[in-house]
Amino acid sequence: MNSISIIIISYNRVSDTLDLLTDITQLKNIDLLKEVILLNNASTDDYTPIQNFIRSNNQIPFKYINAPENLGVSRGRNYATKYANGDIFFYIDDDVNLKDKATLPKIIQSFSRTNGEERKIGAVSFKVFYASTMQLQINAFPHKKFEKYKNKHQFLTYYYAGCAHAKLRQAWNDAGGYPNDFFYGMEEYDFSFRVLNKDYCIKYDDSVTILHKESPLGRTPKAEKLRMMWVNKTKVAWKYLPKKYFYSTAILWSVLFIQKTNFNWSNFVNGWRDIFRIKGTEKRTPLNAKTLEYLRKIEARLWY
Repeated sequence: MNSISIIIISYNRVSDTLDLLTDITQLKNIDLLKEVILLNNASTDDYTPIQNFIRSNNQIPFKYINAPENLGVSRGRNYATKYANGDIFFYIDDDVNLKDKATLPKIIQSFSRTNGEERKIGAVSFKVFYASTMQLQINAFPHKKFEKYKNKHQFLTYYYAGCAHAKLRQAWNDAGGYPNDFFYGMEEYDFSFRVLNKDYCIKYDDSVTILHKESPLGRTPKAEKLRMMWVNKTKVAWKYLPKKYFYSTAILWSVLFIQKTNFNWSNFVNGWRDIFRIKGTEKRTPLNAKTLEYLRKIEARLWY
């Protein structure tokens, strides 16, 4: 493992993306960089300044690609990853900053095993701070037992933060890409369960730090976004987990949806409509006993 592909999906964030590309040009050990893939996800903004920046920084192996339509998160990453040739795929959102100039060698080092790791590391989740406050972003922390794990420098886990993570190219090939019907949300869980079932592990490593601007521009409106997350998380439970978790996920997320959206009944009904269809449209491919034991060992939260 000695080369990294940086993969960025961008939509309506010209200034943020320019900030990120500037950070990339200032990284050390640039010889570790196979390419920087920037997918313009059918933005309605003028991306000419970004294209001009790329042309003027030809010392960096940029690949600028136009998506045929707004592909969403899952299809967008699938589409962009087809152009990646590195040993490691480093996925970052277009509204982050990379201020640590030693980020590239640290990413490669993060895939080194430590004592007690029996499985090969397939994916690594990194430490994410809010750029505006420098506080740890809890919803980008890859374990639900936050208080127990927050001060650990490294640990094994069961999913990763989509805004800042890396995967082995081989793990991506072995597990397959993201589900194409997940426009927004929970694609990380879907991939995580499949890669774990291929006998890889997922690791958290705080040596790589990301500053996240967490801009809502270009995102799905809140109620619709939450509905997608609820339905997609229920699909994941149906496909991979014992059936009791399918029912608990559907019910508990429905309660969360009502609370978070102030009783948005139209999306609530649409969400249940989509969930009732899952059994007839989604094939079950349950995790094997070894993977379920791994999940219990690392204290994965499976009920919702």
